[in-house]
Amino acid sequence: MTNAALLIDGLIIVAYFIAITAIGLYMGRKEDTLEDYALGGRRVPWWAVMASIIAAETSAATFIGVPTEGYTRRGLMYVQLTLGLILGRVLVGYIFLQPYYEYRVYTVYDFLAVRFGSMSKNYVSGLFLVMRTLGSGVRLYVPSLVLVLAWRLFVQRQEVQYRELDSWVPYAWAIVILTIVTCIYTALGGIKAVIWTDVIQATLMFSSALVAMGAILYQLGGGSIMQGFSVLAAHVPEMTTRKGYIHTGFENLQPGSSTWAMVQAVLADPYTIIAALIPTAVGNMAAFGTDQDMVQRMLTAKDAKRSRRSLVTAALMDVPIASAFAFIGVLLIAFYALNPQLRPEKANDAFGTYILKVMPVVVRGFVLAGVFATAMGSLSAALNALATTLTNDWYLPYFGRGRSDRHQVTMARIFTALFAVLMILVAAFAAYMNVRNPKMGIIPMALGVAGFVLGPMLGVFLVGMLTRTRGSDGGNIIAVTIGLTMIFFTSGLHVTVANLFVEPGYRYVLPSWMPAIPFTWYAMIGAVTTFAVGLLFRTPEAAIEAAARKRKPDEAC
Repeated sequence: MTNAALLIDGLIIVAYFIAITAIGLYMGRKEDTLEDYALGGRRVPWWAVMASIIAAETSAATFIGVPTEGYTRRGLMYVQLTLGLILGRVLVGYIFLQPYYEYRVYTVYDFLAVRFGSMSKNYVSGLFLVMRTLGSGVRLYVPSLVLVLAWRLFVQRQEVQYRELDSWVPYAWAIVILTIVTCIYTALGGIKAVIWTDVIQATLMFSSALVAMGAILYQLGGGSIMQGFSVLAAHVPEMTTRKGYIHTGFENLQPGSSTWAMVQAVLADPYTIIAALIPTAVGNMAAFGTDQDMVQRMLTAKDAKRSRRSLVTAALMDVPIASAFAFIGVLLIAFYALNPQLRPEKANDAFGTYILKVMPVVVRGFVLAGVFATAMGSLSAALNALATTLTNDWYLPYFGRGRSDRHQVTMARIFTALFAVLMILVAAFAAYMNVRNPKMGIIPMALGVAGFVLGPMLGVFLVGMLTRTRGSDGGNIIAVTIGLTMIFFTSGLHVTVANLFVEPGYRYVLPSWMPAIPFTWYAMIGAVTTFAVGLLFRTPEAAIEAAARKRKPDEAC
């Protein structure tokens, strides 16, 4: 690898960082009120909102992780989940968005205050602050890993293996760099800076996936992309049959199996067609209906109709995006079969190793910029959502009543910087724990917090959306707590926590009659439990009347 090639790739990455910061600062100027800062004055075009949704939901973990799914499963079964994704977002578009616009909320948790009272709002808003800080902080570990190895490759001229570090300090520096760059344009530019940089980042992310696909096919075919498909079919014959695309969960069942055996078979695999249609739909309702990180950009559209269009279109775009990244993993099966000396020890390292050690000059720089684009897109969205939630739900009601618009925007910027610092600490700790003991499972546990929390959050929102007289402040707290407890035990999270403090040999054994519950079902378990418990409590008449007075029909819905 020549110095000139390394210099070109390095300059591409540096140019990306400079350009994205400049664009963010320019597009986000003149933020005079909290509504401008947090919601863009509700004047953002629907297509820009769509691109921002795509960028926000796609993290660097997705960029590296989805190819791993295609690589390990030898097919595109992961793409099945987009079926439930589309269904879930259609339901969000027609159930959630209209009330949000009619109540003119700044955060989705304002709806709970109007419908039930401040206790419900504060409890769920607090859960979001903790969940999003922890989850987004830990996700910074993946791009920091790539940035560290890129530094060693481009600057120190070292031949490196993906995940070849035994110190957490380089990760910490990479985390600081990524977070500071993202924080600058997010804090100063607000949601408009986030959305317009997301448009660039979403375009770069998808383009880099297509470029990576083309590069691998070109290499497989010895200079011919079409010949590359023939080589792929020879090494991955599953791609020429249904087996490479659809998985029901019943494939390995014996004839005459009992109904319970069929249930266990479905629950044993997170990527079945049933998991795609039912729990994935519920999980997406939770993520896109109750997570301020996702909903905030939808509220920047002029009305619920445009917001719904951006949400559903983004869901449809997820099909080719998921297919592209999963297909990259399938292509890598054939590539490493032809080049076994380059095959990494761990499947998780398949795409990262290819990017750093095999991709041609310019293409590698472009794709690495795509990795950082996905990381910064999801990080900027999280920072802005956290700052808006803390400002609107906690600071203004209790400490900032009557303060000027300028003061409110200033506090939102300060809180953006605060959460950036917190995420740096979380990500650095995750890097330290992963280097110190990779088998501890601290990262999967932290990333799973979102699934554990969003399900119960969805349950309490559904009580408010689908009923007029059910649910109360105190009842919601009880319902959400029971929902969290249910997921905690059915998911086995208590085992993960216990393994941090007891002998490594400790294992939790499920009863023989109880199937293992995969992660795709967590949100559904929490939502159903919370919804059922929440229905047991009646809304006070005063709260019903207050909610009716505050609702103003959105004519464009």
